[in-house]
Amino acid sequence: MYEGKPTRLEELVAESQRVLAICNACRYCEGYCAVFPALERRLAFDEGDVHYLANLCHNCGACFQACQYAPPHEFALNFPLVLSQVRKETYKEYAWPGFLAAAFEAEGVAAGVVVVIALTAVLAFMSIWAEPGSLGNAYSDAEGSFYAVLPHAAMAGLFGAVFALALVAIAAGVASFWSDGGEDVAGLVAPQPVGEATWDAASLRYLDGGGAGCTAPEARSAALRRVFHQLAFLGFMLCFAATCVATIYHYVFAIPAPYPFWSLPVLLGTVGGFGMVAGSAGLLWLRGRRDPRLADPTQSAMDTSFLLLLLAVAATGLALLALRETRAMGALLAVHLGFVLALFVTLPYGKFMHAPYRFAALVRYHLERRRPLPSIGSE
Repeated sequence: MYEGKPTRLEELVAESQRVLAICNACRYCEGYCAVFPALERRLAFDEGDVHYLANLCHNCGACFQACQYAPPHEFALNFPLVLSQVRKETYKEYAWPGFLAAAFEAEGVAAGVVVVIALTAVLAFMSIWAEPGSLGNAYSDAEGSFYAVLPHAAMAGLFGAVFALALVAIAAGVASFWSDGGEDVAGLVAPQPVGEATWDAASLRYLDGGGAGCTAPEARSAALRRVFHQLAFLGFMLCFAATCVATIYHYVFAIPAPYPFWSLPVLLGTVGGFGMVAGSAGLLWLRGRRDPRLADPTQSAMDTSFLLLLLAVAATGLALLALRETRAMGALLAVHLGFVLALFVTLPYGKFMHAPYRFAALVRYHLERRRPLPSIGSE
């Protein structure tokens, strides 16, 4: 089947093709999520199809609980697990630059190393820009608060550059993922499919297992996973919106930071911060309650490190907001910025990549479901 020694991704694709063929013949779970209508439009599955379907899956587990061919049946189907394993390998496959793909193999260790380096780098950066002894001083908002320690231009320049590089790496990965599916580039920005995919992603439409919710070990509804996932996602987006609004305030309206507690950037960041704390902490708690048959142990460190980073960024950000006019501000600023820097650096090489790849898969789903197939027609 393979030329030379098969890679882990090739072996997983072969197993996925077996599982997909059986599921395509059975079709018991066709109403559960977008994966099943997508696979039912195919009679055979090439590697690009497997990558696409794997990233379309949200690992809710409903199909596994309903599957008549799950272990101990001789077919031993574990549909969500094998797609989860393929997903991780696609993160490595499409990572840019390629030599950093190895970070997915030891994400927990890699993230820990990045955090230490980021904290050290921020302290070094602050020692260059900050006035001697300013880290232990208290500054009022009128004096600039944390911008009295680290000037706005220096902070925006460093983190803007790192975030821009992360966006380039993410965009390069998504472009590779999309091109491997054989789709035209124009499809990725087609208004109607993009709009529908945006609604699906924002509402976590397919994280409900066809309406019953994600499954727990006892096969009961576990809506908490969807709630915590939504809190983390919306919290992250609100914090990003807060940064965007603050940038507009500063550069368009010439309203310099820091902003009062009742201002739009601070309100968005505060609500987003609490959402990230609740969502990431909740997801960490639920990890111990998930059905172990659905969990890929090789991804545990990657998933956990990402959630811990989100939690650390949000928690230190809220603490910095509350204590920004106290003597603790300097130390909190260094710690918070260190975690933010670590998050930005690791975004293209960790669990976060599930979001852009799944969004691209949703866009492809909405594109192809309108295409008539011989003797099938459009939906």
